[in-house]
Amino acid sequence: MSDKNQDPNVQVGVFDLNGQMRGKRMPAKKLDTILKDGFRMPLSICGIDIWGNDIAESELVFSSGDGDGYCIPTGRGPLSLATTIEPAVLVPCTFLQEDKTPFLADPRQALAKIVDQYKARGLTIVVATELEFYVTDPDSIYGTAQTAPIKQEHQYLESLDTLDLHEPFLNAVYGECAAWGVPADAAISEAGTGQFEINLNHVPDPLRAADDAMFFKRIVKSVARDQGLAATFMAKPFGDRPGNGLHVHFSILDKDGNNIFANGTEEGSETLHHAVAGCLDLMPASMAMFAPHYNSYRRFAPNCHAPGAVGWGYENRTTAIRIPGGPDVARRIEHRVAGADANAYLVLAAILGAALQGMDNKSSPAAPVQGDAFAADLPKLPTDWGDALDAFEASSGLDDIFAPILRSIYLKAKRQELGRFASEVSPFEYRTYLNTV
Repeated sequence: MSDKNQDPNVQVGVFDLNGQMRGKRMPAKKLDTILKDGFRMPLSICGIDIWGNDIAESELVFSSGDGDGYCIPTGRGPLSLATTIEPAVLVPCTFLQEDKTPFLADPRQALAKIVDQYKARGLTIVVATELEFYVTDPDSIYGTAQTAPIKQEHQYLESLDTLDLHEPFLNAVYGECAAWGVPADAAISEAGTGQFEINLNHVPDPLRAADDAMFFKRIVKSVARDQGLAATFMAKPFGDRPGNGLHVHFSILDKDGNNIFANGTEEGSETLHHAVAGCLDLMPASMAMFAPHYNSYRRFAPNCHAPGAVGWGYENRTTAIRIPGGPDVARRIEHRVAGADANAYLVLAAILGAALQGMDNKSSPAAPVQGDAFAADLPKLPTDWGDALDAFEASSGLDDIFAPILRSIYLKAKRQELGRFASEVSPFEYRTYLNTV
């Protein structure tokens, strides 16, 4: 039997390229030392595949001797873990190289680099995120039936009855978010049975916003396990139901606190248009980060509400970029492409880096889309994983956003994962062909 009065053990870790937290469990007596000095871990853990395997020909493994770097606390922690058997706290960290400079293959450091570029211009980015996920029975998620039953037969978009049905789960999620300082706001039931969306309030710090999104995913999954449920942020866990998205809202303040996207009109400022153009220009090349997994591309099926083309519009949820209405002071960009399965640090780095390029270059976007963007004649986004990786590799526009080491190991990791999926024969193939051909 555990002794809840004992000192908690310490979990320390960093988020890798796939958004998985990798780290160590340490004795409680190490906490003060960790908070003061950090600890050492192999730099290569940032660049491993989704199954935790080293990347073939990675620059971080054999060719470099698989050396260590310094993991230093981000400042968010220690965070109490309420769903562990033994008392425990989590100390989130980020990587430095041996010379104590940022390790730019660490996704958090990649985003920090972009944030520093805005700060050098006297600009502050205000970011909010919306994450969708499914809650279901563990057997339905981990079983073999693609359309396995969820907790109730059906639910309706924004149904209060559905929210009431899941009140114990949602209350626990909000409680854990409050304890971790994650600004969870409105919750709605989505169109998929067992699907929910929770908005995280805007914060004037993209690093904190990305931390919040990554912590939120851990909270939701751990609370679900604690209540005998399963939760997933998989982009398309059920083929006949809507996918899970990660929508990013952002505005930019000048040194006086003024929103540079606002100009007193619903159209927004020229700077807003420049930022939109930058986001559109690099959207196809960034698709490999917005949709980073084999399953991610199922979300972009026709008429499934996930944007499949490069376009923008005002109050238009069929476009990849939406400019919401509302008060002028809140004029902002909503980027709607990424799936909930994506790494929030890399998503924000790609979006904000592209917006900054558009502003610096004073780029102009095509005309905003009116009506159904799915039926419009627009440039298409890659909807095949291999094509997305090719576009990512070929893009020169990403050179100023992501360090060469990150681009290299990300591309190798994803191609290694793609090769593994290509070699697997699915149960559905066996059921269809084994005795019929």
